[in-house]
Amino acid sequence: MHELTKTDLKILELLQNDSTISTAEIAEHIGLSQSPCWRRIQRLERAGFFEERGLRLNRDLLGLDLVAFVTINLRQTGTQDLLQFEQDMSRHPEIVECYTMTGLWDYMLKIVTKDIKHYENFARNVLMASQSIREMHSHIAVTEIKNTVALPLSQLTR
Repeated sequence: MHELTKTDLKILELLQNDSTISTAEIAEHIGLSQSPCWRRIQRLERAGFFEERGLRLNRDLLGLDLVAFVTINLRQTGTQDLLQFEQDMSRHPEIVECYTMTGLWDYMLKIVTKDIKHYENFARNVLMASQSIREMHSHIAVTEIKNTVALPLSQLTR
């Protein structure tokens, strides 16, 4: 792991909460002049601390109302089977997150669709149609309590 200073962590915190914040604003928040602040940001970017730059869209305003968490077990779990399943799942924009799991399930997917009808169509025609899936369970989210991509950087300052 790269050695991060408290200043680096403050920069990362500010940027993860608002990727549109200017270097001048960051410099003001952390008590640096703009040039050294910009150099720190460039160093953090070159070191790979920024996975992507973009903005988060409002799912509700777009009418993408359904969030489903789907647990999956595969028929076969050899290396090629896992890679093929992961490639297949990566092709579908409805699948916004995909994780390998420990415990009872091989994978967990987070799926976003317009409504239950669209989810059912996706589940039937994509997931259940997959020859690699042995078992699948859908868990439909009812109320979103917290949804963030911000990482808990405060844990790193100890």
